[in-house]
Amino acid sequence: MARRRRGLPVNGVLLLDKPKGISSNHALQRARRLFQAQKAGHTGTLDPMATGLLPVCFGEATKFSAHLQAADKVYRTRVELGVITDTGDAEGEVVERREVPRLTAADVEGVLERFRGEIDQVPPMYSALKHQGRKLYELAREGKSIERAARRVTVYDARLLALADTAFDLEVRCSKGTYIRTLAEDIGQALGCGAHISALRRLATGPFTSEGMLTLDALEALPGQAEREAVLLPVDVLVDHLPRLEVEAAAAGRLTHGQLARVETGELAGGETARLYCDGAFLGLGVVAGPQEVAPKRLLSSAAD
Repeated sequence: MARRRRGLPVNGVLLLDKPKGISSNHALQRARRLFQAQKAGHTGTLDPMATGLLPVCFGEATKFSAHLQAADKVYRTRVELGVITDTGDAEGEVVERREVPRLTAADVEGVLERFRGEIDQVPPMYSALKHQGRKLYELAREGKSIERAARRVTVYDARLLALADTAFDLEVRCSKGTYIRTLAEDIGQALGCGAHISALRRLATGPFTSEGMLTLDALEALPGQAEREAVLLPVDVLVDHLPRLEVEAAAAGRLTHGQLARVETGELAGGETARLYCDGAFLGLGVVAGPQEVAPKRLLSSAAD
């Protein structure tokens, strides 16, 4: 007999402003308890030192969270020059100090230009990537270093915001898998003095920006469950980038039973994925199987009720 999941069947997306000093999972669990949600997951880890946008998916939204994990990101960071740490951020141990040359904005811009576009980046040891089933940061804490293959990432823009004698502020728009700590370290090496980051804030993930974020304190201050659920975004915001198809009730019934259904697919080609709606209600995702024919791909559980 399947064990009944504890909590409430909460569905939706929370744009959480993760505070500094706790892990993404800790922030997730606090949010989950506040909503008394049966199921929750986050989309894209932030280091404990980092703050900012951490989309949290509740219930049925977790089925579509992968679409957000692959999204581009925007960060704001402070790069400290002349000090190299073992983690690439201010929470690590200092391993080397170097003299910082007198730098102009033009000097920094000249180096930044080399890091815009597609670049190869070696993931840091202090990361959640796994080697033989163990997270790299666990091995790093044991004093071990594992050879890591470089990965191709894209820095769409790296914009200098402010420059001081030994630090500068940077805004970075990048692809998934980009490590801002590593980017700062590489820029520091290119400037000849080394660097680490002392602050990091995520401002955007895919279509979501910092404008709609809520802190844990703000959520705790809401008077009740209804008020908390009212701040959630609907499940289908995670797949809003996909084309939309309207489905008749008969076709919806076939799809929810795992069968092909006749649907007006317009100009969509075979193999394309689309959002499915019946009478304005989101059903889930389907894939075009042929001319005017759609197969179910990932549907809401409620669609089968």
